[in-house]
Amino acid sequence: MIRLGQLLKLAGVTDDGGQTKALLAAERVLVNGEPEARRGRQLRTGDTVALAGHELRVVGRPSA
Repeated sequence: MIRLGQLLKLAGVTDDGGQTKALLAAERVLVNGEPEARRGRQLRTGDTVALAGHELRVVGRPSA
């Protein structure tokens, strides 16, 4: 699992928490097609995150 704010930063969509908060407050982030405003939203394998021309899919860690 990963939190929404962590994913956005890791993917290079935002540089800091302030940018993430602004995107979420403007309801410009969709998780599985629904607007999401919680930076701490837990994302699971298979979830999709879409915003401003970016689409990210959460994938699981490869098994050993």
